[in-house]
Amino acid sequence: MASIPEYYAGKSVLITGATGFMGKVLVEKLLRSCPDVKALYILVRPKAGQSMKQRVSDMMKCKLFDRVREENPDFHQKIVPISSELTQPGLSISAADVERLTGCVNIVFHCAATIRFDEPLKHALQLNVIATQQLLSLAQQMHHLEAFIHISTAYANCNRRHIDEIIYPPPVEPKKLIESVEWMDDGIVRDITPRLIGDRPNTYTYTKALAECVVQQEQDKLNVGIIRPSIVGASWQEPFPGWIDNFNGPSGVFIAAGKGILRTMRANNDAVADLIPVDVVINLTLAAGWYTAVHSRLCQPKTALVYNCTTGGINPFHWGEIEHHVMSSFKRNPLEQAFRRPNANITSNYLINQYWILVSHKFPAFIYDLFLRLCGQKPQMMRIFNRLHKAIHLLEYFSSQEWEWNSENMSMLMGQLSPEDRKTFNFDVRQLNWPEYIENYCIGTKKYVLNEDMSDIPAARQHLRKLRNIRYTFNTLLVVFIWRVFIARSQMARNIWYFVVSLCFKFLSYFRASSTLTN
Repeated sequence: MASIPEYYAGKSVLITGATGFMGKVLVEKLLRSCPDVKALYILVRPKAGQSMKQRVSDMMKCKLFDRVREENPDFHQKIVPISSELTQPGLSISAADVERLTGCVNIVFHCAATIRFDEPLKHALQLNVIATQQLLSLAQQMHHLEAFIHISTAYANCNRRHIDEIIYPPPVEPKKLIESVEWMDDGIVRDITPRLIGDRPNTYTYTKALAECVVQQEQDKLNVGIIRPSIVGASWQEPFPGWIDNFNGPSGVFIAAGKGILRTMRANNDAVADLIPVDVVINLTLAAGWYTAVHSRLCQPKTALVYNCTTGGINPFHWGEIEHHVMSSFKRNPLEQAFRRPNANITSNYLINQYWILVSHKFPAFIYDLFLRLCGQKPQMMRIFNRLHKAIHLLEYFSSQEWEWNSENMSMLMGQLSPEDRKTFNFDVRQLNWPEYIENYCIGTKKYVLNEDMSDIPAARQHLRKLRNIRYTFNTLLVVFIWRVFIARSQMARNIWYFVVSLCFKFLSYFRASSTLTN
């Protein structure tokens, strides 16, 4: 079989979600590791105040593309933006663009989706299920299509503890659900959502399970593959360690902990944290596209291969370990203008977590906002903490439990690669060094999300020392104040105080006498 770069040479690729986190990494990897790819057609939604071309231009200026830019300054000529809107009929692709795509596209990578856990069901259905249906319909019209790769999530079936690389029966027939909610008022849909999603935690995992079913229904007509990544984090190796560009998932939690805002989080210290680096997911995706296209010629009848892209069963790392390494990393490489020194603790106990939220989150936020009001400024810390608590609450389901994922297809695909491809498109997570990865992840949030300069680390360390001294001073004054109140009100407290003082005085007298005799 041809190598992966040889297969993609001369191919036209359609990518949805190309302006998102995973989509950008996919575009960069294709351009860099498969330099002879013919064209990348990317579906782009024009935003208010920013044209489609401006969005693509801004994307290509990103530091992520620095390596490609050095090797091929004209790489942008291979990127062809297509105006599209996933919430509109036919994806709002013009007739001319439909004709263009159906005449030349060889591989489709469907990365677009809403990843908001609390997305209203109607909107989540539109973006994750109906848009997938319409893209599949477009794919069936493509004369030269060889592979359709759908990016799902390992948590699509999180209502199960053991998850195989198969497509499970959907909780409801997607077509029937879509027809039902079309005529319903948004309020009615919101009211029935909890009963519809059942034992799944949110509309995201629910609609991604439905989308997998929609893809499976087309496996007789198309060569399809499904990638199921777990919690996608910063890059491991490519294009450079620690690349991240958003606050989603663990990134926002890491930053909040590094800033000293997050002091407690409800999670199971012993549960496996199934983080997966984004470059691992993308390398697997490109390899799956190659294998789906080549293998389909040999395999009859056609079946959709599912790849559970996780780390827990191969190279496990636990939430307690993550907490330790994140705190250690941010103490060595602190963020600028931290609110407090990094010192977050994980607990699985609800009451203890609520206590620390009150003491370490709400009370300091109230004091700080009161200080801002007295200074004539707008209070903001309580609002920040409320947003943080909402985000953490959405993650609790995933940080308090663990799952077992079968990854035989992932291992099988690795065995199909040549030694050179295995190196270029590495998704072997057995080689992942977790402490080093977490260190690079934390530095990545500092450099690429917060845009902080590494040369300012000495000043940031000085700021942490200042916060430490303020904390020690405050705690000392608080203890003295409380003790003085007790002394003023309690004869027993006064007696204890006098006893301690006299004991100290006697010790000093004895020490002086001993020193005099020695001399």
